[in-house]
Amino acid sequence: MKISVIGTGIYGLAIALELAKKKNKITMWTENPKIEEEFKDTKKLASIIDIDIPRNITITTNMEKTLEDTELIYIVTASKYVDSVCNTMIPFYKKLVPICIASKGIEESSEELLSNIVETKLKAKHVAVISGPTFAIDIIHDEPVALAIGSNSMKASSLVINTLANEHLKLRPTKDMIGIQLCGSVKNVIAIAAGIISGLGYSDSTRSFLINESLHDIKDIIYYLGGNPKTILSFAGIGDLMLTCSSTKSRNFSFGYCIGSTKNPKKINEYLINNTVEGYYTLDTIYRMLKKKRIKIDLINVIYDIVYNNSNPEKLITFLINKK
Repeated sequence: MKISVIGTGIYGLAIALELAKKKNKITMWTENPKIEEEFKDTKKLASIIDIDIPRNITITTNMEKTLEDTELIYIVTASKYVDSVCNTMIPFYKKLVPICIASKGIEESSEELLSNIVETKLKAKHVAVISGPTFAIDIIHDEPVALAIGSNSMKASSLVINTLANEHLKLRPTKDMIGIQLCGSVKNVIAIAAGIISGLGYSDSTRSFLINESLHDIKDIIYYLGGNPKTILSFAGIGDLMLTCSSTKSRNFSFGYCIGSTKNPKKINEYLINNTVEGYYTLDTIYRMLKKKRIKIDLINVIYDIVYNNSNPEKLITFLINKK
């Protein structure tokens, strides 16, 4: 089976390596000619991670070649690029080919879920989303990990499970695409807050306090935006939340830690320049999204004030203690 992977970041590479285990033919697309050249010259992507890449994986900047005769597409770019990637795919995409979105976030300008962008732009009939407590490096090292897969298409869900699940990677299906995507997005925002708490020097107990309170708020966000609140209990919900809020491997957590520990706008901005912090952009998007819909989630407002309005990070602790 030919499978296309859109995106050559470390998570995209992790997904491609899993797909390659089942002898599929994988074509990865990158917009960066340097990545294509590096692969052609060395058959590796040492600039991302220094591991051997199987012969059934190829990398190209040619979208037509990437999508030619493909039977399944994985989109694994940063969320802010999904819209432009779809525009590039339009001339070559066949609408009955299933698409699995592994990107996490909400489209910034339109404030739309990524599944809505894919369905609208590409007129795709079979769309799935995956999300869960998985760092790319752990997938690459064959650690036992799990993902939730959300889809209303049996074709998409079955193909993704059949091509991606293996003895190290578990997939659990649900029809709640909205909830899966909101969990995968908002947990990055909460991870920033968790990092702030640790950066301020507070204990694991205080961070757990935040995580517990945030579960109720994420559940409310899912409900108000049309998803199933029970999805908070999925791999994409509490599973991913616990991981992202507890590990320095998370750039969102590390960014929050920078805010809490340095309180230095210059250093905080430098971290943003040098790292892709999905939660930073998602925070602004979800804040605007909730405000327009007149949905009040106080925790999101407090985190927004700290991150975007330079409020004292201690405001987060005061909020948690006084929250009813």
